[in-house]
Amino acid sequence: MRFVAALALAALCCAVDSTRAQLPRSPFNALILEHIKEMPTGGKYSASRIATMRLQSAVQLEAGKLFIQPIAAMPSYCSGATYLVFLKTIAALRDRGALSLDDGTLNQLMIRGQRDGAGIWGRWNANGPGTARLFHELGLGRNFDDFEEAQPGDFMKIFWSPEVGRAEHGHSVIFLRMEKKEGIDYVRYWSSNIPLGYGERSVPRTRIVHAIFSRLDAPSNLSRIGEVPKLDPYLASLERVRSSYEEAKEKCGM
Repeated sequence: MRFVAALALAALCCAVDSTRAQLPRSPFNALILEHIKEMPTGGKYSASRIATMRLQSAVQLEAGKLFIQPIAAMPSYCSGATYLVFLKTIAALRDRGALSLDDGTLNQLMIRGQRDGAGIWGRWNANGPGTARLFHELGLGRNFDDFEEAQPGDFMKIFWSPEVGRAEHGHSVIFLRMEKKEGIDYVRYWSSNIPLGYGERSVPRTRIVHAIFSRLDAPSNLSRIGEVPKLDPYLASLERVRSSYEEAKEKCGM
């Protein structure tokens, strides 16, 4: 019986591995990972007004070309860190001739102190599922919450508690991999982390109450920003009100 059970378990594991192998691969995750390697390390974490001003200065648009200097954005915070990697990916695709965006769309990518829910940066930086909501509205890629489907380079919003919105405790990161430490499942990710700033971190899977992954599949759909409201009322409201994880999923097309 033990032998039969072992065979059954082995077959199940093979089936799981086969399913993972069949999952569609993102055409852009490898590029996202390349840009993580180019990011500075450390610089300390701060969500202060000064940190936002330095983040703004790190992204410039000149003669229709994006210039991103992450080292200028120190100290840093999580949503700013992941947004810089997102912008570096967009800039690299344009430089390679793989992506065409007009000046109006590029201008919409700039960081100008937008309130939560306003424009591209205001959506990305909002409480709740900001990045995932942006991906859903513009059709940039699929949102999901199954760790079995996660791939290195997926953007990821971690919820450390069941709260979404005003009382939430969350983290904007880029997923790297699952790993084992002394038999315990850990999640490794990159972001700006308290207290050191830019870098990788690994936490027990059990610490994460919820997580929403967003996979970049169609960056050209950034051009749709003019088709959506300037202010997303759901994301804007999360500074003041509580939402729920189920509502967040619904708003992100999950």
